[in-house]
Amino acid sequence: MNKPLWKPSTQIKQESLLEEFSKFVNFDSKHNFYNLWEWSVKNNEEFWSKLWDYSKIIGDKGKEVIRKNEIFNETKFFPDSKINYAENILKKKTDETAIHFLSEKGFEETITWKDLYKKVCKFSFYLKTLDLKKGDRVAAYVPNKIESVISFLACAKNGIIWSSCSPDFGIQGVVDRFKQIEPKVLITSDHYYYNGKKINIIEKTADILKQIPSIKKTLVFAYNKKEKINYKDFINFDEALSQSKLDIAFERFNFNHPIYILYSSGTTGKPKCITHGAGNVLIEHNKEFMLHCDIRDNEKLFYYTTTGWMMWNWLVGGLATGSSIFLFDGAPVYPKIDVLLEYCQNKKITLFGVSAKYIDHLKNENYNSKNLDLGSIKIITSTGSPLAEESFKYVYENIKQNVHLASIAGGTDLVGCLILGNLFSNVYKGEIQGQSLGIDVDVFTDDEKSASDSNKGELVVKQPFPSMPVKFWGDDDGQKYYKAYFTRYKNIWHHGDFIERTSNNGFIMRGRSDATLNPGGVRIGTAEIYQQVEDIDFITEGLVVGQNYNDDIRIILFVTTKETQVLDEEKIKFIQSKIRKNCSPKHVPAIIMKVPEIPRTKSGKIVELAVKKIINGEEINNKEAIANPDCLEFFKNLKELK
Repeated sequence: MNKPLWKPSTQIKQESLLEEFSKFVNFDSKHNFYNLWEWSVKNNEEFWSKLWDYSKIIGDKGKEVIRKNEIFNETKFFPDSKINYAENILKKKTDETAIHFLSEKGFEETITWKDLYKKVCKFSFYLKTLDLKKGDRVAAYVPNKIESVISFLACAKNGIIWSSCSPDFGIQGVVDRFKQIEPKVLITSDHYYYNGKKINIIEKTADILKQIPSIKKTLVFAYNKKEKINYKDFINFDEALSQSKLDIAFERFNFNHPIYILYSSGTTGKPKCITHGAGNVLIEHNKEFMLHCDIRDNEKLFYYTTTGWMMWNWLVGGLATGSSIFLFDGAPVYPKIDVLLEYCQNKKITLFGVSAKYIDHLKNENYNSKNLDLGSIKIITSTGSPLAEESFKYVYENIKQNVHLASIAGGTDLVGCLILGNLFSNVYKGEIQGQSLGIDVDVFTDDEKSASDSNKGELVVKQPFPSMPVKFWGDDDGQKYYKAYFTRYKNIWHHGDFIERTSNNGFIMRGRSDATLNPGGVRIGTAEIYQQVEDIDFITEGLVVGQNYNDDIRIILFVTTKETQVLDEEKIKFIQSKIRKNCSPKHVPAIIMKVPEIPRTKSGKIVELAVKKIINGEEINNKEAIANPDCLEFFKNLKELK
């Protein structure tokens, strides 16, 4: 039996915001999260209306909560309401810290709520002087700095649509994204640091500008304020800000007025431009931070992310709770392996968010946090890829014993989560605790029926929800949007994840549907194999794909090993035996081989589909989505796979 790794105490449950919200809506959940979730989807209109009130959204709510439409994504939430996203973020105007920044180089910057408000108001005025109007686009090629947040909020204040890429994106990757949305202005920095190296951004910026003729103005801020910048063809960000006027008027826009454009990270064709609405993400993030993460006023939120990953947008959304956010720019294990955890200790962080890859790295290095005081951390969130069972155990044994560890899953498609944590449920190894409140999440079998406990199937959403994309930019007939979510099931959101429901009302991620393996017609999730591989001491990482072979599919497992470890016959037999014993004979890979490196997206996800395409002789159209594309060459024409 799967025993819980952590149980919230009765006191924690009683004092949680979940309990406060249950009383607010006059529903006795009996501290059973599933009961509350079930109420929230059966009473969808009441739930979202009450959530608006509970989270104290500033704006004109309007009379209508949900305007239903037979077409799933044509349903509108709060269709006659008016809000300003920035107004909701900048409610505080105190001398307390709003944002703290730390570079891997060791220098820090801080901005108070009062100064954040002033700088956003001043920069919003400056944007107007550039003839930027509601609905125009601003592109940002920026590191994870305070200036980036100021720029985004100033755009949101004016109804301008923001879109960002982190500076680790190559020129083609940036062009493939920004050129589609035709921005008028580009914001960037002079340089950034990663893994001890100073990397020039301006050199790449010049090439980007040549390929995106819509950009008429470029603003540059100094990464390090001690260094002066002087580029004759660009506007000095800091000078423009200091010389601008204070515009304190907050125009309110439609609830679903576009706020930012994010990009799919697929490897087939150009990235899709996923456009999100301001009110839609505001109310979703309020819900996730307050009800699922138990975040309240004056707490401290830190997520290790870049401006090119949706978790950056999510983290900024945390400001609406009255909590301060903490930014780190640089490599997550430089200058030392526990630099992020030390940041948590020094700044008394409440919520610490990372990728599953980061936790796996600490585990592989046998890191233990016994020399740090992490008493302030009450929740650790993990996303980007499924968190393995052994990694759950590792966190409780080596990072912090008494902590709410919340594996979460959703994505760029909703800038949030479909399944995530809560303080009413126990934490079990390998499991995500439950569904997102107000979102009708289910698991469908192939015959479109709800899967019972321990049955695997497709992650779906059966009713519309606020943080659906408003549209895909440039998708005038809506066909890209339709193909992305609605081709598998009629008028049911198909998320593309292969998933298993547990007897605890939790969920286990089994990998992406497009990477699902079908040897002999038996459907197998790649995560089931990863789970067995990742706790083998001589393996650092694995990648599982299916290869077309003799009119069937055979499973191929690529692994990287620690240091100079050789993958000999004995080790291969050990891997096969472990998978056979703990999964089934069908799960055992036909071929297991060592590779120098495994490809990943810039947000840290393993790129299964690209390798699958290569070994099956197909072309990859968008290598720019991959952080280490050079390693793909290894997988071409492997004699072992002939």
